[in-house]
Amino acid sequence: MNKISTIISVTIFSSLWSQNCDTIIPEIYISEKAHGIYTKKLVKAKADYDKDQSADHLIWLGRRTAYLGNYEDAIEIYSKGIDQFPKDARFYRHRGHRYISSRCFDLAIKDFKKAARLTRGKPNEVEPDGLPNALGIPTSTLQGNIFYHLGLTYYIQGKYHKARYAYEKCLNIARNPDSYVAAANWLYVIYRHLGKNKKATDLLNSIKDDMNLVENHSYHKILKLHQGKIDLIETERQIRNGDSLSNATLAFGLGNYYSIIRNESKAQEIFQQIVQGSQWSSFGYIVAESRIK
Repeated sequence: MNKISTIISVTIFSSLWSQNCDTIIPEIYISEKAHGIYTKKLVKAKADYDKDQSADHLIWLGRRTAYLGNYEDAIEIYSKGIDQFPKDARFYRHRGHRYISSRCFDLAIKDFKKAARLTRGKPNEVEPDGLPNALGIPTSTLQGNIFYHLGLTYYIQGKYHKARYAYEKCLNIARNPDSYVAAANWLYVIYRHLGKNKKATDLLNSIKDDMNLVENHSYHKILKLHQGKIDLIETERQIRNGDSLSNATLAFGLGNYYSIIRNESKAQEIFQQIVQGSQWSSFGYIVAESRIK
């Protein structure tokens, strides 16, 4: 894919502070089929918001905008939502997500911490999927996503102690195998980075082969890789034969596995391959960027 890069300046306006974040956003790879679906859903989201300018419709307008790679526009929509609905944690949660996409990590952390404060002591709620999975069953929650993304941002920055706290919170509120495996994937390697091998082993032992997963199969496979149940050579072959390392999540997991067992040259080789692919906006790609030496 030819990447056409443009420089954008993202500015937040709020009653408390304003801050600029300049980054380079390439043209985001979206398959033709997905682009058509996202575009239709965005048209509907705009029509819904025009009819009823509610918080729910504004959230979906921002999400549908972001799915097409228009992160700057999505951030502006969420910022508008924060001005209009300052106690609605969802706007901070989703704006923080798109700050991660835009590599504005300090801003993302501020948003996730604000969202965590707004939801503290409140009942957790299921978060609907942008594109429903095969069973049409959402597997994540608002608070789960807040701590998941907060932990991820700290992990990207190499702040493993803070990332540990966020993912332990995320694991404790996991409602199903999918959300549990997603949190465990990151928490396990954080424990290994911190030298907490007993905790890492105990967590890894909680991962079973027959977990009833709906969608987080890549995270499950990575954990099984750490358990020694997945063939390394075959996994690497599958990744290399993919479309431009399309499964950046699994590829990063493999690279991180090599890093943890102190084969850093192999890890760096895989991280480099990930960032030469087209999945610029995926978390696997972003974390691989942060780990390249």
